[in-house]
Amino acid sequence: MKLNLVGKIVLSHLVDKKQFLPKPLESVKVKVDQTLTQDATGTMVYLQYESIVAERKDKKIRVSLAVSYVDHNTLQPTFENSDDHKYLQTVAAKYGIIFSPAGNGICHQLHLENFAKPKQILLGSDSHTPTSSAVGMLAVGVGGLEVACALAGEPFTLKMPYVVNIILKNKLKEYVSAKDVILFLLKKFTVKGGINKVFEYTGDGVKTLSIYDRATITNMGTELGLTSSIFPSDEITKKFFKFQNRLKDFVYFFPDEGCRYDETYEVDLSEIEPLVACPHSPDNVVSIDELEGLEVEQVCIGSCTNSSLKDMIFFAKMLENKKINPNVSVVVYPGSRQVLLILEKLGLLENIYKSGARLMEPVCGACIGQGQAPQSGGVSVRTFNRNFEGRSGTKDAKVYLTSVEVATACAIYGKFINPKKLGRYPKIQIPKKNIFKPNFIYPPKDSRNVKVFFGPNIKPLPKFEQLEDYLILYVAKKFSDNISTDDILPAGTKILSLRSNIPAISEYMFYNKYPDLISKIKVLKSEGKNLVFVAGHNYGQGSSREHAAIVQRFNNVRVVIAKSFARIHKNNLINFGVIPLEFSDEKDYDEIFEEEEIVIEKIKHQLKSKNKIVDLKLTKRSKVIKVKFELTDEEIEILFAGGKLNFVKQRYS
Repeated sequence: MKLNLVGKIVLSHLVDKKQFLPKPLESVKVKVDQTLTQDATGTMVYLQYESIVAERKDKKIRVSLAVSYVDHNTLQPTFENSDDHKYLQTVAAKYGIIFSPAGNGICHQLHLENFAKPKQILLGSDSHTPTSSAVGMLAVGVGGLEVACALAGEPFTLKMPYVVNIILKNKLKEYVSAKDVILFLLKKFTVKGGINKVFEYTGDGVKTLSIYDRATITNMGTELGLTSSIFPSDEITKKFFKFQNRLKDFVYFFPDEGCRYDETYEVDLSEIEPLVACPHSPDNVVSIDELEGLEVEQVCIGSCTNSSLKDMIFFAKMLENKKINPNVSVVVYPGSRQVLLILEKLGLLENIYKSGARLMEPVCGACIGQGQAPQSGGVSVRTFNRNFEGRSGTKDAKVYLTSVEVATACAIYGKFINPKKLGRYPKIQIPKKNIFKPNFIYPPKDSRNVKVFFGPNIKPLPKFEQLEDYLILYVAKKFSDNISTDDILPAGTKILSLRSNIPAISEYMFYNKYPDLISKIKVLKSEGKNLVFVAGHNYGQGSSREHAAIVQRFNNVRVVIAKSFARIHKNNLINFGVIPLEFSDEKDYDEIFEEEEIVIEKIKHQLKSKNKIVDLKLTKRSKVIKVKFELTDEEIEILFAGGKLNFVKQRYS
């Protein structure tokens, strides 16, 4: 049987070795090789893990490799983040997890450099985990509870994705980059065009892309809604592993010639031009020429999408004997300390210093609202992956997503301009040898004397009761399409520091987008009312933050009815006992009004029905709307139990 890359990895990781390769959308259980967390999601992951293994004698993790990174909440204006980081370091030491302290670098850049392996499966509690798929790994972003279960030895339930072959032809022109490739695909497929799919890249054009280029593409494939993206492991990959002093981890990995794909598209790299994603969505893509002359107030270079060594060398080289435009604030975030050191060894940091740009430490920073909020109404050009309204910290800012090439031109000229006008393209030469060793803290062999630190902001996990069989639901809010997890629960310094305190962070549900909603919901909750949200397409797009689902459940949201859901958020809703239902007829979206009452009778029986239909009774109008659900038998049992934590612990008891 001829297999593509995804098929090979899934087949080799099936828990049931007698099982054949699953069909698209069929759920299967696969073994997990590696996990990663970052500090904004990690605290909750390890609290859940401790709860799962509480009754075990041997509480050590049951994956080959687990890494806990600190890269998000690196500003410490008050004690909460410092306490969380101490918890993360001690819990890592206790259970056998590698710890990466603040300042080491961005988790995805670090994992790519140091741990990613071809043919393996990586689960990460961050939506941009597919970055590591650049080296032939199946890396998948998931909610934190999925990672906690994997650490405990539970297999991962994968809904087999459609595998889409993206055939790359020819090569990119000068000043056109991998970021333009993924922006091109976002324009073509939109932010919901990749749901339940993996993009597998092949073709002669692949050979023209470095691992850094491939990582930019797999990273931002998340914005398409993809389960993951994947490149083969080839000579380019081998060169990267050699540079990282990791040749022992390298293997060649290619799809079988003549293998089957569910869809196939060709992309001619030579025809792509510099592109820009305009406010407020990554798929709102236009040519740079359409924005020519628009003045810019801020430029931010970095993030897990564009902070690689290649990107930083380009930026630094282009600044030689140049100054940043005096009307533009420019900050740059290298992806790791390794990148910083190599820039220093190459003598390129001096260019950044002299130009007037601000060099920041290797962290996520402005990408998740940790500083660098633009001026009111300002135009901010960022090499990041998301430009949702308000994510930057300034609600009326206009954030544009670009390549490092376009961002560099904007920084120098103070306006949008085709980067070709920068002149001769610099020679990007990666050193042959890398001598840097990251500051990872490895767990002790004997952890019996390790005491896990708990600060006062770390609160016990909320306990959610089992599903009732009769639900009276109050329609608290109707939403439009593409509600993001940033809308549901914003990032930023103030709110991110509460990630280990669910009662406190729940006060900020829809804080930026609908600031008055939480007051209304608190009143309804105090009255003992169960709530339902109604939404359009792609509800919950964006980040993997499970907190966006937890706060809904904590605030008595028991059901969400949408035209469609983003993959990770739908799973997170299920994991915390919130029932995701979808309109059978999208026109019925207009038939439900805010502040009316919906009754669902015998819901357990309906969820067990073979027709996968649930009746919603609109009591005041004596109207019945039929909605559908796409849930596995196990997901239904998870909902019955009140969430996956209850479900897993019941099995162990």
